[in-house]
Amino acid sequence: MAEEIQEVEQVQEPSQKAVVHWGLGRRKTAVARVRLMRGTGKFTVNRKDPEDYFTDERQVNAIRTPLKELKLANRYDVHVRTDGGGMTGQAGAIVLGMARALVKAEPEVEQKLRDLGLLTRDPRMKERKKYGKKSARASFQFSKR
Repeated sequence: MAEEIQEVEQVQEPSQKAVVHWGLGRRKTAVARVRLMRGTGKFTVNRKDPEDYFTDERQVNAIRTPLKELKLANRYDVHVRTDGGGMTGQAGAIVLGMARALVKAEPEVEQKLRDLGLLTRDPRMKERKKYGKKSARASFQFSKR
């Protein structure tokens, strides 16, 4: 009888698995899921460059603020999935999500981020419309006679 020799594939696991830190940010109705990992400073928002995704330069600068202030811009790759709300709300959500992910990655930076106001959730939301009114607060015109 001939013996069958089976080849066994040896799977080599990487010596060091990439550690991913997640941060969830919200502002108004916008939600941003931020994935932060060691890298070279690559930044994507919904699989696009931030300059291509955001139309306003202020929003691009705002989302880069946490990394700039901590001087970590070239140390982490940031990938963001965001939806809901408008562009300004999404930018605010990204900032909060990135700050939360940075705290998980490097706990010693929490106080600096808190002092900059980047870890505070902005609670302002659109006020709901009330019954018997035209909008949240505006009433229909009142007539005495």
